[in-house]
Amino acid sequence: MNVVITGVSKGIGRAIAEKFAAASHTIIGCARNEIDLYKTMDELVTKYPECSVKVRSVDLSDVKQVKQFGNWIIETGVVPDILVNNAGDFVPGSIYNEEEGTLEKMIEVNLYSAYHLTRTLLPAMTERKQGHIFNICSIASLTAYSNGGSYSISKFAMLGFSKNLREEMKPNGIKVTAICPGATMTSSWEGSDIDPKRIMEVNDVAELIYASTRLSPMAVVEDIIMRPQLGDL
Repeated sequence: MNVVITGVSKGIGRAIAEKFAAASHTIIGCARNEIDLYKTMDELVTKYPECSVKVRSVDLSDVKQVKQFGNWIIETGVVPDILVNNAGDFVPGSIYNEEEGTLEKMIEVNLYSAYHLTRTLLPAMTERKQGHIFNICSIASLTAYSNGGSYSISKFAMLGFSKNLREEMKPNGIKVTAICPGATMTSSWEGSDIDPKRIMEVNDVAELIYASTRLSPMAVVEDIIMRPQLGDL
């Protein structure tokens, strides 16, 4: 299968890529940091020589670059079987006092990148009448919380995008799944003193995404809500 993953170089995106690479699938990924991106590619093909990995450096806050990435995928003759809109950014704050421009930044990375990449790839996917789109939302898509601010707004919007897309794609044979993870050990928690036993692992998310792709064409997991065993942080 051809698996397209945004934000592939670290965190949840990297864990998803590794899961599918281990099963010898083709990974097409992007991230902004070119050094991290090509390091990820080299490590995956070294560890899993039967998989194929193609990557491209993309600033996902730039709509033009997002569309160019989607067109590059199609032009290379690849039709995605799986699209994982994983890329995201987190800036803590409150609506009343966060830095000017925070909402625009959160919407650009957390929503617009998924919206425009999906729109670019959908014609080829709908023509083939199959495929599976995963949108990485958040517990913040479901519940307002202190210090969530514009990040939470963008994730609420991402869940709304997922639900609308799910309805639209039903007749086209394309599945859509919204993933809402709670606290997960990613770069957002770097520098914190959080107990690793109190927070989910990135592989937990990757395992559920992979399992969801193994269902029959007649079944779809619409929403996945994940939390640490001891509850939200």
